[in-house]
Amino acid sequence: MTASTPKGERRRQALLEAAAQLLVEGGFEAVRHRSVAERAGLPLASTTYYFESLDELIGAALEFHGRSELARGRAVLDRLAEAPRELDRLVELVLDQLLGPSGANDAEAVLLRYERLVATGRRPYLRPLMIELGVELRALLQETCARAGVELDKTRLEQLIALVDGAVVNALIEADPDPRAAARRMLRGVLEEPR
Repeated sequence: MTASTPKGERRRQALLEAAAQLLVEGGFEAVRHRSVAERAGLPLASTTYYFESLDELIGAALEFHGRSELARGRAVLDRLAEAPRELDRLVELVLDQLLGPSGANDAEAVLLRYERLVATGRRPYLRPLMIELGVELRALLQETCARAGVELDKTRLEQLIALVDGAVVNALIEADPDPRAAARRMLRGVLEEPR
């Protein structure tokens, strides 16, 4: 169902934001009608009023979160006064776009991010959205690297993403407290090749 009044729009947005927060904090299993309504401070019935099903709510939350991350990445890139010429700066920009911004609880945030990505594969209704968001992410990554003087064709871009994903997954398996550092080491090696 859609919200047709300003109050309805605000309530729907509050539910969407709450669901996105729960998704980030605890994965798909954390997004339940009751938990979303409680987080939003709204009645339980509001979740089924504004979203026809839990799947629709999850899909909307995933899209909201994905688009917010893309907008954040775009804003960071747009705020750069000059191209990221230093390799370390470029590596951090790419990692921020692939793993999210670094923070105090980085390992847990990265783990939850990868759990979400893997769990998406078991939800076929989310695949078209994930493909669409992936296309936009790849374009942002290519632009980031191009501004630093690193041209990536489609094959090299996919290799870069696979390299980061593999380094992170290995670090998570080995209970590395800093999977971002493992990805950073691998990414530096690829990006410092002659430009």
